Amino acid sequence: MAATTPAKPATTSTASAARKPTTEPPARPILGKVDKNLRIGIVGLPNVGKSTLFNMLSQCQVPAANYPFCTIDPNEARVTVPDERFDFLCQHFHPRSEVSAFLQITDIAGLVKGASHGEGLGNAFLSHIRAVDGIFQIVRIFEDPDVTHVEGTVDPVRDLEIIAEELLLKDEETIKARIEATTKQLRARRDKQILMELDDLKKFDEWVSVKKRPVRFGDWKAHEVETLNTLFLLTAKPVVYLINMGATDFLAKKNRWLLKIKQWIDGYSDPYREPIIPFCGAIAAMELEENVDKARAAATTLQDLKIQVPATLSKIVRTGYAALDLIHFFTCGADEVKCWTIRKGTKAPQAAGTIHTDFERGFICAEVMTYEDFKELGSEEAAKAAGKYRQQGKNYEVLDGDIIFFKANTASLDKPKAKTGGKS
Repeated sequence: MAATTPAKPATTSTASAARKPTTEPPARPILGKVDKNLRIGIVGLPNVGKSTLFNMLSQCQVPAANYPFCTIDPNEARVTVPDERFDFLCQHFHPRSEVSAFLQITDIAGLVKGASHGEGLGNAFLSHIRAVDGIFQIVRIFEDPDVTHVEGTVDPVRDLEIIAEELLLKDEETIKARIEATTKQLRARRDKQILMELDDLKKFDEWVSVKKRPVRFGDWKAHEVETLNTLFLLTAKPVVYLINMGATDFLAKKNRWLLKIKQWIDGYSDPYREPIIPFCGAIAAMELEENVDKARAAATTLQDLKIQVPATLSKIVRTGYAALDLIHFFTCGADEVKCWTIRKGTKAPQAAGTIHTDFERGFICAEVMTYEDFKELGSEEAAKAAGKYRQQGKNYEVLDGDIIFFKANTASLDKPKAKTGGKS
């Protein structure tokens, strides 16, 4: 049995009500890797609070025992994605093993003006951004004479423009280099595919160099998206803006820069909307330290250590997870309750494959009920009696919060039958 991602639980009592369409800005086109193992990087100018945020998130890491064969670099954190649905399922089933969803976060050194031309860490810094799939961009609006701003004064709109320009300049350089290489290819060999790729590249060049627009906001055709994804452009990555405020302003919920920041971001991303989350690193750090002390006092073993993550950090992690178009379904039982992360739009056989590749190869069907129906009705048997437990085929698109049991014919496959998360 399995279920979906760590998003906010539905506020309505039925699944159908929870999935009613709402009036929202258009969906951002999905660019980048077709993968569930995605990372988000913390980006910003020096001394804006990147290390403070990363150090806090590092204390909220998933226990290493849940991923015994994974090595985490010192500048990376695998952070639990808070999900009230997962908590409820664990309380309901009292499983021997609880495995939450996680978000992999990378700490990236500070960017400075001129990075695209080699200033600061220059190309090394920009290559670190290229290696991640999304961006937490920290913008500083707190005043502190003991924390020097690299530009001399606190001006978040200027800082936003610096980072936007540096990423665009690097993408412009990447696109022009590919245009030059593709043009040489075309001279050597006239080919329809090469010609189409060159046309795509010229469109991207105009978009980035002339219109000064990030490629993630373009309305691209399927073949253009294919070409885009071979370039690994920096402005293709979704951005979550984190506004680091001083304690007094954060508690008062006001600052002279907040409206100007929102106006700049809304104008830059129009007609799309990118998330903006105000937070105070100093307050969140104090809250987390208190929660860690309480958790250590209450825990008898490391496995019992459960740290309550401050609300602001929870929101940041959940928003980053959603920005990468990640969701998860659940498998549930007395042995284990587990979140299985997939990309939005994943079909049932591929979702089964995240549990074991044999389940994708031998996929028969997925037995599905929504989290909302399970919580409302109280059991799998009640969901079946109410007609809320359905068999879905290979074309079913797994939704966030689905609880799924996969059936697969693994007996005829070459590999030995897997024992986790489905039946043959």
